[in-house]
Amino acid sequence: MSKIEEFEELRPLLFSIAYRIVGGVSEAEDAVQETWLRFDRTTTRPTSTRAFLSTAVTRVSIDALRSARVRREEYPGPWFPEPLLSDPHQDPARSAELADSVSMAALLLLERLSPLERAVFVLREVFGFGFDEVAEVVGRTEPACRQLAARARRHMQAGRPRFDADRQARQGLATRFFDALIDGDVGGLQELLAADVQLAGDGGGKAPQLARTVVGAEKVARLLGTGFPWMIRAGVSHELHEVNGQPGAIFFDREGRVLHTLVLDVLDGRIQVVRTVLNPDKLGHLGPVGDAWALDREIRRARREPE
Repeated sequence: MSKIEEFEELRPLLFSIAYRIVGGVSEAEDAVQETWLRFDRTTTRPTSTRAFLSTAVTRVSIDALRSARVRREEYPGPWFPEPLLSDPHQDPARSAELADSVSMAALLLLERLSPLERAVFVLREVFGFGFDEVAEVVGRTEPACRQLAARARRHMQAGRPRFDADRQARQGLATRFFDALIDGDVGGLQELLAADVQLAGDGGGKAPQLARTVVGAEKVARLLGTGFPWMIRAGVSHELHEVNGQPGAIFFDREGRVLHTLVLDVLDGRIQVVRTVLNPDKLGHLGPVGDAWALDREIRRARREPE
């Protein structure tokens, strides 16, 4: 098998590791590309290509995360990971760990860990690497890695996100939510929301967004139910799609360009959190990106005009 064939076979795993460490699609792709360059420059074949590439992508991702942390500290408004529509790495034996770890709630929890803790947690708890492998990857002793893993596990379990296990039920609830959203059915929306539901948006200062997180079923239902029908009148459409392993949708302008994603956290038959990513810098991997500011101006003009 050639070098490129070996690399392409492992690319899904490498991207999935990188995405969970850095929380960004473009940054993960950059880490995978840098890993390929390092592999291509090697003059001798490593004993284990998987170990070599996993080590390289993890170390590149740790460096990328350290750099990204500085930017995220100055980020305007809520910061969310770049939306991921499908995880390329599939492992039936670890499907539950893989699905849980890619949710936005879990990725936001991972942000609380140090870069090294995050890398150890991802390799050990998500992908099932042995502690001897983890130690080799991050350049620490096995006992040190066990301590890092234990500390990371405590942090993650303290705020561990929980979701309804019945995927079909979650999707059914999401379908009802989006139907009510498009219809402007405030009462219908409120019935689907938890009493303390939260609504938050990541515009990064580059798209219209909420000034703060909105809390409470009545407030969230009214805001969504009165706002979205105006978007529909302006030609906005949507496609239901899992986003980071949870029920959600992608919204498009009348030209078919991406405006934002919306994802739901569902527990106990109710929607607990609604997150939307509007920052155009985080949407380019989904397709051509629309002008959310222009849409916002169009809707504001329409709402001022008498019907």
